[in-house]
Amino acid sequence: MSSNISIRVPESLLSELDELASLLGRSRSSLINEAIESYLTEYNDYLLALHRLLDKDDDIISSSELRESLGI
Repeated sequence: MSSNISIRVPESLLSELDELASLLGRSRSSLINEAIESYLTEYNDYLLALHRLLDKDDDIISSSELRESLGI
């Protein structure tokens, strides 16, 4: 199920979006959906990494230990 939202963007950004959509033969909506999905995935990965970094109980290993454990 899809829902509609309304946002305001600068004209310059809208122009770039329209140019890219035209170049790729896709709609504004499909590009915006893809961008939001990508952003959410990347941001969730960032939050997970930050949580792990700040976890005092999580063991930190060196890159050489990682390579050795992977047999590289």
